[in-house]
Amino acid sequence: MRKLILALGLILSAAGAMAFDIEEERLFGSGQEASVVSILSTTDIDIFEPLVVAFQAVNPGIAVQYTVASTTEVYRAVSGRERAFDLVISSAMDLQMKLANDGYAREHRSIETDGLPTWARWRDQLFAFAQEPVVLILSRPAFDGLRLPQTRADLIDLLRANPERFEGRIGTYDPNRSGAGYLFATQDARQSDTFWRLSEVMGGLSPRLYDGSGAMIADVQAGRLALAYNVLGSYAAAQLAGDPNAALIELEDFTNVLLRTALIPREAERPELGAAFLDFLLSGKGQTLIDEKAGLPRIDAATLASAGHRRPIRLDPGLLVFVDPLKRQRFLSEWTAAVVRR
Repeated sequence: MRKLILALGLILSAAGAMAFDIEEERLFGSGQEASVVSILSTTDIDIFEPLVVAFQAVNPGIAVQYTVASTTEVYRAVSGRERAFDLVISSAMDLQMKLANDGYAREHRSIETDGLPTWARWRDQLFAFAQEPVVLILSRPAFDGLRLPQTRADLIDLLRANPERFEGRIGTYDPNRSGAGYLFATQDARQSDTFWRLSEVMGGLSPRLYDGSGAMIADVQAGRLALAYNVLGSYAAAQLAGDPNAALIELEDFTNVLLRTALIPREAERPELGAAFLDFLLSGKGQTLIDEKAGLPRIDAATLASAGHRRPIRLDPGLLVFVDPLKRQRFLSEWTAAVVRR
């Protein structure tokens, strides 16, 4: 009965305040807990569940309310104070940086945060807990008789030479609708002009546009897509494991590495609980679980250093360049003109 009352109380409280769109929500707890930590995240519940369960094993007095929303909805919920959360997790580094830079994050310092590399934290307000490459995935049958591309230049040449094979069978993020997709596209553009040439070539082949990596991966597996560009590597590795008809490629000219980050909101009602969960994520046990159970590569400076093609997206104010409304509108207009043909 206590569990039911607790769940109903949380749901009713949320319903009155919630004006943003959520994808899923779950209360982890027995109803006997003295406290509830509220987490807003872009990471699916099934991926984070092992971490929540392990956290509760060492903190049996804390229930966890875990809410999933898109990157843009997460940003809007925090900046608009739509609802109070104790910890906010997102794959959109630029939007997280803007929240922190605009004063929406609390400072937090601990043994765990001090143990992070300098490139994985910003001003004791924004902290990276996983690093994951942004990759190209493809259906091997669609490339039968063709050499698999290893660089963006290779991919451009293949698409140009075989338009009939790839017409309507290319998938990528729509940066107009996806915060992560916008981040990946702008970072690609910062790295090389090749991105715009590739965008124009894809635009001439009626690409299919997506809000998230999961649907792209599923469509590659089903044969509806020949390839999907700029997919989260952790999701792809998990879904494509053991599939002989699929390939995951880290492009050798450069592969962006996303840092999945967390912050404690300024408006958090229980910031100490948000800090406790954050410290667990950054602890040795938490990092091992992130890597082995959640399938999200842990923070590992040595791994990055050993792979010269991997380029971590820097956790610094440079991320704010394309968040500027005018620059954002200009970029999206240019991208739409290149990719979305009328």
